[in-house]
Amino acid sequence: MTFAENAPVFEEPTLNEYGSLSHGDSPSGHPELPTRPVVVIKSGRSWASINLKELWAHRDLFYFLIWRDVKVRYKQTVLGVVWAILQPLLTMAIFTLLFGKLARVPSDGMPYPIFVYAGLLPWNFFAAAVDNSSNSLVGNSALITKVYFPRLVIPSAAVGASLVDFGIAFVILLVMGVHYKMGLSVGMLMLIPLIVQMVLFAVGIGIQMSALNVKYRDVRHALPFLINVWMFATPVIYPVSFIPDRWRWILVLNPLGGVIEGFRCAIFNRPFIWGHLAASFAIVVAVLFYSLYSFRRMEKSFADII
Repeated sequence: MTFAENAPVFEEPTLNEYGSLSHGDSPSGHPELPTRPVVVIKSGRSWASINLKELWAHRDLFYFLIWRDVKVRYKQTVLGVVWAILQPLLTMAIFTLLFGKLARVPSDGMPYPIFVYAGLLPWNFFAAAVDNSSNSLVGNSALITKVYFPRLVIPSAAVGASLVDFGIAFVILLVMGVHYKMGLSVGMLMLIPLIVQMVLFAVGIGIQMSALNVKYRDVRHALPFLINVWMFATPVIYPVSFIPDRWRWILVLNPLGGVIEGFRCAIFNRPFIWGHLAASFAIVVAVLFYSLYSFRRMEKSFADII
């Protein structure tokens, strides 16, 4: 028998439907990887792809991120959470001196300190929540590129952390109400839906800005300026009656205007302007739905460009 008769015979390898060798091995005896991916993981393309069960399953991560943001914010500070009280109080004192005493800005018969504090409370929450939320994805880039979880948790947790400061500062509003001898009323129950509307609007704007900030880093520079301008277009330091009648329709398009006026009506037991509140709520819902849809469409590229 000759050497040629005992020589091993190699069959010509063929590719299967996945692009790999039919026998799973290359001529060298090593496994061959497929040339095309067998499974492709991608985000959904529709509104239905927002999996609420998945978000609920990651609620522990949501609570952890909130607690982490709160601790990091006041870490190595002398006053700690007292800053959550000092910031609106000092701002209220400055505004009361400049606009209440010197500029004589009207307050519709309400004591100007509590009038302006009732406007600063929701506004400071919104400004801080949007600013922190817009930078949350970029700040957690290491987490996004290594572990899978619903990315929506990160900017939402940033808003939740700002809600802690709001709760602390809200206690001061109650103390001021006692100081100015403002009794409890049924209208104060409206503060609950107003706070919910305020939080939903902050979530909507925050997640949209966070998604844009991943792709366009100009957002982190432009957003603080836009928020400052936005404050003067919102009845924080002045009442709605201060605006001429022909321009008041602009305030209706500002959801925060309806929230702030609702806060004052609830605290001072005044009749609510239900038309403004309904318009503000409709705009908040529209902004939230659009932001959620837009965030899901952009989410698939976060790990690649962050």
